[in-house]
Amino acid sequence: MTAPAEHREPHETRDLGGDPFAADCQARIAFEVLANRWDSVVVYVLGERGPMRPRALLTRIGGISPKVLNEALRRLEYNGLVERCRYAEAPPRVDYALTQAGTALLTPIRALGAWAADHADAVLAAQDRFNRP
Repeated sequence: MTAPAEHREPHETRDLGGDPFAADCQARIAFEVLANRWDSVVVYVLGERGPMRPRALLTRIGGISPKVLNEALRRLEYNGLVERCRYAEAPPRVDYALTQAGTALLTPIRALGAWAADHADAVLAAQDRFNRP
């Protein structure tokens, strides 16, 4: 029997249901959540800065359109990683903040960032070799 999540050490493994990475494996949820290019960036920025308004997110992230940011925020909200807080003010104000699950996702996102820092040059070199005529 595996300890509940709040009592497990980060390195402990547990049964995720089904064969590893099979259709019924719960680990697929994590990959599906992070599959979108911008979702992990939004989670990271909210984790770094705390609750933010959409315009502030656009400015901080850069290179993302308002439409794409809105889609990412809706997806993250749908997946329970971000919560939308509306304030009854004039003009109306909306902030986005990480949920407990979103905050917990910061550790693997930072680990992926560290991997990228260590291996990005090798990956880009391999892509360059592959794309050469």
